[in-house]
Amino acid sequence: MIGSHALPKARNRLLRMLLALPAAAVAAAVVAACSSSATPSGTSSSGGSSAHVAAATVGLKTAKVGGVTVLTNAKGFTLYSFAPDTSTTSKCNGTCAQNWPPVKLATASGVKGAFATIKRSDGSTQLTFHGHPLYTFVGDKSPGQASGNGINAFGGLWHEAPASGGAAPAGSSSSGSGGGGNGY
Repeated sequence: MIGSHALPKARNRLLRMLLALPAAAVAAAVVAACSSSATPSGTSSSGGSSAHVAAATVGLKTAKVGGVTVLTNAKGFTLYSFAPDTSTTSKCNGTCAQNWPPVKLATASGVKGAFATIKRSDGSTQLTFHGHPLYTFVGDKSPGQASGNGINAFGGLWHEAPASGGAAPAGSSSSGSGGGGNGY
């Protein structure tokens, strides 16, 4: 039987890890920015645009992660949404964005859904899927991981982005972190 202090200790360890990763986050953000700098065709991106970008999103694809088909970047890393975000505003900036790098413009081959863009507080553009701004997670060290799913960090819950555009089913991820995808 796991002691009552095991879960809080595990969460504290995870938070310490998140705070210790700024250098890695910066490197990941640079790599993400370099790998997704292409401009999609048909993108309408004025501040807070919710115009649909018909499958015009370089390198997005889908993969099965923990039994759920989720959106991934071109390298197979899981994409996430942040519960406090709105369809026009990202609430993840500064240190949060270093740990959860925003997905910039991309193209999706074979991925159908309501893609759009929003303007971030720093002036950059971020991709949205069905009204949810998309992010990667520096804690995912290899393709096919979803270690960020269900984490409560930076003021809200993080969920893997299902390819269906709906809410991730509860307990859907292989992350074992609990909270697994109760909507976004």
